[in-house]
Amino acid sequence: MRLPYWIKTKHFTGLHSTKQILRSHGISTVCEQARCPNIGHCFSKPTATFLILGPRCTRQCGFCSVDSASLPLDPPSADEPGRVARTAQEMGLKYVVITSVTRDDLPDGGALHFAHTIKALKDVLPDAGIEVLIPDFKGDIGALKIVLHSEPDVVNHNVETVPRLYSLVRPQADYGLSLYVLKMAKKQAPHIRIKSGVMVGLGETFEEIVSVMKDLSSAGCDFLTIGQYLRPSKRNLPVVEYVAPGTFIDYKETALRMGFKGVASSPLVRSSMNAEEMFLS
Repeated sequence: MRLPYWIKTKHFTGLHSTKQILRSHGISTVCEQARCPNIGHCFSKPTATFLILGPRCTRQCGFCSVDSASLPLDPPSADEPGRVARTAQEMGLKYVVITSVTRDDLPDGGALHFAHTIKALKDVLPDAGIEVLIPDFKGDIGALKIVLHSEPDVVNHNVETVPRLYSLVRPQADYGLSLYVLKMAKKQAPHIRIKSGVMVGLGETFEEIVSVMKDLSSAGCDFLTIGQYLRPSKRNLPVVEYVAPGTFIDYKETALRMGFKGVASSPLVRSSMNAEEMFLS
């Protein structure tokens, strides 16, 4: 399907200098790996979502263009936390977002590497806000506690879609497990803001998204993002529907009535886009 007019993105300058900083430190971003449509908007600020734990994922989600690979994978790079911190410092970031590939091959799923990265950031940018977008750690609460004890400001874990579509969109994940991770994160660290996100346009109904909102609210989520799924490559799932802007407004109003503290809902919203603004709102 052709992109509707409301999906069009603007042209931004300043991308090259951001990419230069990232490459000079050997840092990957999910902005590039996942072919985010907002890369111009974010890199021109500049800001970026750092991708740690290597370039390849142990899962194969239907929506994602990040490379997946069979085992064995390389162990996490010991100097990566320091490189992330120096990159954030050089970019002048006041709010840092860190995510990762899923590393089911690691005993703790990469939790300790997240913690080391958070510590490295706090050492050089003590006043910066830190948000982590974590995998489900296969439901290992011990791994989750490692991340929580490092005291990020926001812990994000995306449910991505409605339960009915999980076998298609996230075949190696479990909706109930993701809700459990979010619920336990809030229970273990009630002072930390909890966040999740959903894509639409994959064949879900309005009522199904509202049901997911209710589940996320019950799990203790403070923040919610809802955006249009866009096919990053031909090997990924096709778009079933381009959801009209008015529907995103309806989603936002519904979520706010449920009590979410912050909601970003529009076609080009992505989980980490304008994360600082949501945190400060």
